[in-house]
Amino acid sequence: MHYTSNFGCMEVRQAIADKLKRENNIDYKPGEVLVTVGLSEAVFAVLATILNRGDEILVPDPVWLNYMNVPNLLGAKPVTYSLKEENGFQMDLDEVRSKITPRTKAVVIVTPNNPTGGVLSERVLKELAEIAVANDLMVLSDEVYERLIYDGEKHVSIASLPGMKERTFTLNGMSKAYAMDGWRLGYVAAPEEYILAMNKFHQYNTTCAPNFVQLASAAALNEEGDEVNAMVREYKRRRDHAVKAINEIPGLSCQCPKGAFYIFINIKELGMKSAEAADYLLEEAKIALVPGDVFGPGGEGYLRMSFANSYENVVEGCERLAEAVKALRERKER
Repeated sequence: MHYTSNFGCMEVRQAIADKLKRENNIDYKPGEVLVTVGLSEAVFAVLATILNRGDEILVPDPVWLNYMNVPNLLGAKPVTYSLKEENGFQMDLDEVRSKITPRTKAVVIVTPNNPTGGVLSERVLKELAEIAVANDLMVLSDEVYERLIYDGEKHVSIASLPGMKERTFTLNGMSKAYAMDGWRLGYVAAPEEYILAMNKFHQYNTTCAPNFVQLASAAALNEEGDEVNAMVREYKRRRDHAVKAINEIPGLSCQCPKGAFYIFINIKELGMKSAEAADYLLEEAKIALVPGDVFGPGGEGYLRMSFANSYENVVEGCERLAEAVKALRERKER
C-alpha cells in the first residue's frame, strides 16, 4: 500500500469518467476528476475553492448540513430556498430567481435529496440550467443517491444539459450505491481548471484517498453486476411497508419518497417540536429518528426515518412508532 497521485490513481479516475459517460451522459476526462476522502471532503474542497468571504450561495432547505455550515465556516453566506412538501419537495424556481443577488456565486442541488427523498424533475433542472447560464452561476450537483431511485423515476445530471458542464461540479461517491460509507471515497468532476485549484486544498488536507479503497472503488464501478439493482428492489420493499404503516398512524403522514432511503415524516399534528418528538421516541420506544430542524428551518415539524436497515427492523420500528404515538395522543387527551 503506497501513496497515489494527489488527484487519485489513474485507474479509478478513468473508471469514474467511464461511469459518468455511460450512466450520466457527461463526457469527462480523467483529468477532470478529483478523488477525495468521502463526499464530505469533496464538498469542502469545492466550496473552499469557489467561495470568497461575503459571497452568497443558494442552498436547499431542508438539506444535508454540510451545505449550510461549510459556507459559514468560509465566511460566505448560505441563502436558502424552500423544498416544500406540498410542492413534492421540488424547487420553486421563482423563489430561486428572487434570491439571486450580485453576490450570488453558486446554487446547490441535491437529487435525490437528503432528507426528503425528493427527486428533481427534468423540467425543473432544465429551467434551473437556464437560470444558471443567464446569471453566470456555478452549480454544485450532489448526486450521491442517484442509483437509489424508485417507481420508474428518472435521474438527470444537470451537467449533461446544454451549457452546463463548464459551470457544474458533479459530486458523488461510493457510500450509497456500493454501501462503502466507512471506506470514505468520494469524487468531484468539473472542468480541469477547477480540479487543479481544488487539488491545492485537497493535497494539503489529506494527501490522497487510501490506495486500496481507490482500487476497490474501481472494481465496483467496472465490475458491477446486478448487486445495486437487487439492493434497490429490497429498499423499495422496506419503503413501501414503512410508508403504508406511517400513513396509517393517526397524527402522522408522509409522502412516498422517489429516491434515497429516507422518509420525511410530517408530525405537525402532534403539536411538538421535532427535537422534542425525537427525544420522546428515543426514550419511550427506543427508536432513533432525526429531528427535521437539523436540516434547516424548513425541516421543523418533520422527523427523518432511514429504511437502510433490515426489513424486520423496519417493520418493528414502525410498530413501535405507532404504539408510542398512540400513547402520546392518549396522554394529551386526558
